[in-house]
Amino acid sequence: MKPSHIGPPLWLLAEVTYKCPLHCVFCYNPVNYAHTPDELSTDEWLRVLREARAAGSVQCGFSGGEPLLRDDLETLVAQAHQLGFYTNLLTSGVGLTEVRARALKDAGLDHIQLSFQDSTRELNDFLSHTKTFDLKQRTAAFIKSHGWPMVLNCVIHRLNIDYIEQIIDMAVALGAEYLELANSQYYSWAELNRDQLLPSREQLERAERLTHHCRAKYGDRIKIFFVVPDYYEDRPKKCMNGWGNVFLTITPDGLALPCHTARMLKQIAFPNVRDMNVSDIWYRSEGFNHYRGDAWMKAPCKNCPEKEKDLGGCRRQAHLLTGDASNADPVCDKSAHHDQVLAAVEYAQVPDAQRTQVKPLVFRSPKNSLASSV
Repeated sequence: MKPSHIGPPLWLLAEVTYKCPLHCVFCYNPVNYAHTPDELSTDEWLRVLREARAAGSVQCGFSGGEPLLRDDLETLVAQAHQLGFYTNLLTSGVGLTEVRARALKDAGLDHIQLSFQDSTRELNDFLSHTKTFDLKQRTAAFIKSHGWPMVLNCVIHRLNIDYIEQIIDMAVALGAEYLELANSQYYSWAELNRDQLLPSREQLERAERLTHHCRAKYGDRIKIFFVVPDYYEDRPKKCMNGWGNVFLTITPDGLALPCHTARMLKQIAFPNVRDMNVSDIWYRSEGFNHYRGDAWMKAPCKNCPEKEKDLGGCRRQAHLLTGDASNADPVCDKSAHHDQVLAAVEYAQVPDAQRTQVKPLVFRSPKNSLASSV
C-alpha cells in the first residue's frame, strides 16, 4: 500500500519490559522472552514516544511483563502526558504502592487496567504461581482512591470459566466500571497449555448465560465485555483491526510490531526503533507492509466475498497452525486446515476425569523460557 493510503498508528503499546513477578500459564509474551536482548533505555523510550506522537499516535498503553518493574515508568508517563497521549497502564498490581500511585497520578496517568486471575485467593494465586490476590485487592483500592477509572481484566479459560459469576460479583464489589472477560487466545504460553485451557462448549454457553444474567442484575453499575475464543467461531477476527491499520507495538528491546505476537514470524524482518524512526517503520518498512491490504492473499481468502470483514484473520495463528502465515486463519471453516481447530475443540469436550494423558501445565518462568527455542 502507498503511504498516502495508510492511516496513522493511533494506538501505541509500549511493552517496556518482559520481566514479570507472575508466572501465568496463558501469558502472551514470547515463550523465549528470556533470550530478549537489552531493554530500551529511558532516553530511547522518550524518543520513541516523541516519534510515535509525531506519526499520529493518540493513545499509549504501558505494558509488559509488569511495567511497574521499570523505575522510570513515571518519567515515561509524564512525557507521554506532556505530548498529549491518553495514557493507560496495564498491570498485575505488583509494585503499585501508595507512593507510586501518587507519583503516577501526578505524572498524568489517565487510566489503569488491573488484571486478576480469578475471584478466589486459591485459584488466583495458583494460576499466577504467586501469592498476589490480597495485593490485587489493595491495588484496586489505590486505583479508586486516586480517582482513576478502573478496568478489571480477567483472562477466561477452562480452569476458571465455571466461576465467572463470582468474578463479576468481585469486580462490582471492587468498584470497577468495566470488566473484560477475555477468553484466552492460544498463542505463546497459552498455546503450550491449550489442551488444559480451552473450555468446552457447555462451559462457554453457561458462562455467556451467566454474563447476560449479571448484566441485567447490575445494569449501569458495570460494563461487561465477554470475548469468545476464536476456536468456537467459524470466521476469524481481524488481526488487531487489520495488520498495520491502527496498532503499533514496541517491544522491550525496540522491535516494532503490528501485533504483539508477530515477532514469532521469523520469515519477516521487523524493524527496530534503534535503527529506524517510528514514521518510517509505520509507513515504509517491509514488516508493516507485508500483510497490509489484500495483495498478499491467496485462496481461499483472495476471492472470498467476506475478506474485507476479517482480512484473512490472524497471521500468527495461520503460521502457528499451518506453518505459513499467508494461509487463511484456520479458525475459518473455509480454510484447508480448519480440521486442526475442530480437533482441538473436540478434545475440549472430553471431561477432565476421562482424559487419559494430561500434560502438566507449563508456567511462565525464566527457567522455562531459557529452555525454549520457540
